[in-house]
Amino acid sequence: MIAVDTNLLVYAHREDSPWHAGAWEWLARLAAGPAPWAIPWPCLHEFLAIVTHPRIYRPPTPFALALDQVAAWLEAPGHVLLAESPGYWDQLRRATESGRITGPPIHDARVAALCLHHGVAELWSADRDFGRFPGLRVRNPLVG
Repeated sequence: MIAVDTNLLVYAHREDSPWHAGAWEWLARLAAGPAPWAIPWPCLHEFLAIVTHPRIYRPPTPFALALDQVAAWLEAPGHVLLAESPGYWDQLRRATESGRITGPPIHDARVAALCLHHGVAELWSADRDFGRFPGLRVRNPLVG
């Protein structure tokens, strides 16, 4: 199963992003395909916070439109939400200890732990910080 990180969701949604076309194409292909694919819950929360933030985007995405976008992803065939469940804490602890994570990168550790906990084969992200988590395969589909 492939999971999608916040940055690719934002790029696919925001037409003013220089990476919009590529991110939209990859996400549309993933969502329309036969294989299960996933979005971690924290990435949906972060997506809503970023695209509706007036200091990040001018104009920001109207909140109702951002909610509609999330609803569309949730309704896509094969979509799976990655959430905490029994055993997740142990995975988060291993991820933070092995990556020596403290402070704001805890968010990335949470996403990584959710992916590892649910057996995600690959996380699609443009964020190189995920390389700090052993066992998590990360790919940026927007580059060669």
